[in-house]
Amino acid sequence: MLSYPNIDPIIFSLGPLHVRWYGLMYILGFMSAYLLVKYQATRFRWNNLLDHLDNLNLTLIAGVISGGRLGYVLFYNPSYYLQHPLEVFATWQGGMSFHGGCIGVLICGALYCRRHTINFWKAADLYVVTIPIGLGLGRIGNFMNGELYGRLTDAPWGMVFPGGGPLPRHPSQIYEVLLEGVLLFTILWTLKARPWQNREAGWWPHGSMLALFMILYGIFRFMVEFVREPDPQLGLLLAGMTMGQLLSLTMVAGGILLWYWRKKVTKVS
Repeated sequence: MLSYPNIDPIIFSLGPLHVRWYGLMYILGFMSAYLLVKYQATRFRWNNLLDHLDNLNLTLIAGVISGGRLGYVLFYNPSYYLQHPLEVFATWQGGMSFHGGCIGVLICGALYCRRHTINFWKAADLYVVTIPIGLGLGRIGNFMNGELYGRLTDAPWGMVFPGGGPLPRHPSQIYEVLLEGVLLFTILWTLKARPWQNREAGWWPHGSMLALFMILYGIFRFMVEFVREPDPQLGLLLAGMTMGQLLSLTMVAGGILLWYWRKKVTKVS
């Protein structure tokens, strides 16, 4: 059994203001996405996107936060928030859903791109390959907070988490860092130029990277959910699956449909 490092979730305080590791992970994730999208847009000489990059990023950040919060409310604890509607806005109490954030960012991105005549599928391909960095950093933040830990285990790398009882548990946050962060980023970043290549070079249509992200993330998240502690207010649902697994299966199916739809539509055009 490994020892869980006793990490203070607060980096430093200035009076009532607390700077937390989890918040810092969000900021680093947003900054990384901004810089890497700018690098790609410059490389592919997409000046129209570069002109809108700052405003588009602010729009996407709003989509991530609002979608993530509403997703948690609707997917994970709707009965509680129906009784306490004002707490929907209490984001400092925790409670964010990746799947909700994904929906929020897609909606906000599509609306912004449509209004400013930016090719949404091209933009999605540039952005989506950077998302695993933020995912990995976010899971590191979860680990530092001692939250979203795994189920009980007798594996030698099990850890006793604060608030998780006296028995060792899977450090599922680290599994997600490696799968949804490191591995997913490596795959997507390696393939990022495929939609920009010609047909003879093994061309993929724009939107392919978004579809591939949905498929791979859904698979990785589905796998980790087998060792991650289910949300206590939900437990196990249909066929013994968690809410995260049900949402991830939906994501995989959506990614497969998007892949074939983009192939078909682009071939016809």
